[in-house]
Amino acid sequence: MNVIIVDDEATVRNTIISMLKTYFPGINVSAAAGSIEEAYKEIVHHKPDLVFLDIGLSDGNGFELIRKFNPPDFKVIFVTGHQEFALDAIKVSALDYLLKPVDSEEFCTSIKKAMEVINHKEQEIKLQALSENLQSRKKLKRIILHNADNLQLVSITDIVRAEADSNYTRFTLSDGKHILVSRTIKEFDKLLSGSGMVRVHQSHLVNINFIDKYVRKDGAYLILKDGTKIPVSPNLKKQILEALTEQMYE
Repeated sequence: MNVIIVDDEATVRNTIISMLKTYFPGINVSAAAGSIEEAYKEIVHHKPDLVFLDIGLSDGNGFELIRKFNPPDFKVIFVTGHQEFALDAIKVSALDYLLKPVDSEEFCTSIKKAMEVINHKEQEIKLQALSENLQSRKKLKRIILHNADNLQLVSITDIVRAEADSNYTRFTLSDGKHILVSRTIKEFDKLLSGSGMVRVHQSHLVNINFIDKYVRKDGAYLILKDGTKIPVSPNLKKQILEALTEQMYE
């Protein structure tokens, strides 16, 4: 989960950052801002899941920032030194609010609520993937790749290759993006079997549709359409050639 902290008091920003590191080390602080103008730019750039938002800022109030996003696609926890702002926060669909000075117990409760709400989005993504794959029946159409920050629903046809990185797997997509997932390539080899992804090496899975050349010399290797060179394991040569042959008749 990515968060942005918006407060014109540096001590409050530092307090929230410190509490996140202590109680929720898996949460990433993408940015911290002290004004509406600065916060708007950071939110547009980082697209956070959650924003800690001070109501009284030096160049306006937090509600003015919220109104710039109609509707906001992030959750909000308002941070205020004034109790009366709480009702207004609720009226604009705030997730929660914290009173200054921020109490650690209330802070933890608010974060847990935020996680529950944000996880509903993840549930929607999972259901969408399940629905599409059930309709397909014969082959997987989409896969959920879960990195440290979020879930991403990715079409199998957009995956160029996957490479082992210790106990992680790094996916390369057709648009050049990379996604690092905390699962082994062995797991994905089994999961993606029959979907067009072929195991060509102990450390590599390749989408058969992105193979440009199969080179027999120097122990055999593949050249992908983006120019990437991928080694071929001797014991996998036969199944790779069979997969390439099958592709010709599809």
